[in-house]
Amino acid sequence: MSRSSKKGPYVDEKLMTKVSKLKAGDPAVIKTWARGSTIAPEMVGFTFGVHNGKNFIEVQVKEEMVGHKLGEFSLTRKFVKHGGKMQRELEASQKASEIAKAQASSTEAKK
Repeated sequence: MSRSSKKGPYVDEKLMTKVSKLKAGDPAVIKTWARGSTIAPEMVGFTFGVHNGKNFIEVQVKEEMVGHKLGEFSLTRKFVKHGGKMQRELEASQKASEIAKAQASSTEAKK
């Protein structure tokens, strides 16, 4: 459920004051816990350290991100691959075939 259009998007006030103090393109990372804050056009070009519950994930805000929430770009769950021994064997064979292709292309380039 989105926020009422009468109220407008939620943007954390402390976050906006931090953004207004910095100049556009400044390499400083703005740390924040406000994952529910909507990305405003004033935030474009800044780097935010969005907390995911354990550490801060650096998010470089781009024009396409305006209107989304900061938390969408800082995942809170870590994906652990499915599969066991069979999956490892399959990945090893794929890696070996990639290495063989790379070596074949490098020998053709030398000729």
